[in-house]
Amino acid sequence: MLNAMIVEAAKDNVIVAIEPIAKGDTVTYICAGQEKSLTALEDITIYHKLAACDIAKGQPIVKYGEHIGLAARDIKAGEHVH
Repeated sequence: MLNAMIVEAAKDNVIVAIEPIAKGDTVTYICAGQEKSLTALEDITIYHKLAACDIAKGQPIVKYGEHIGLAARDIKAGEHVH
């Protein structure tokens, strides 16, 4: 299954699911005009976030160009972000 998302700002480190994503799915998204992809490491509910890259504990979570919180733990690319 192929899932398409758009990352609003190049500095975003999370992707918002626009449809449900199953663990193991290839997630394809557009960031700064470039197509990128990664593998979902968990099931992701529609409109929830997944990490576009590895995010270290304490690092900012950035969605739509805005800082929305800090990572409470290390998060791997493709993991659900709460």
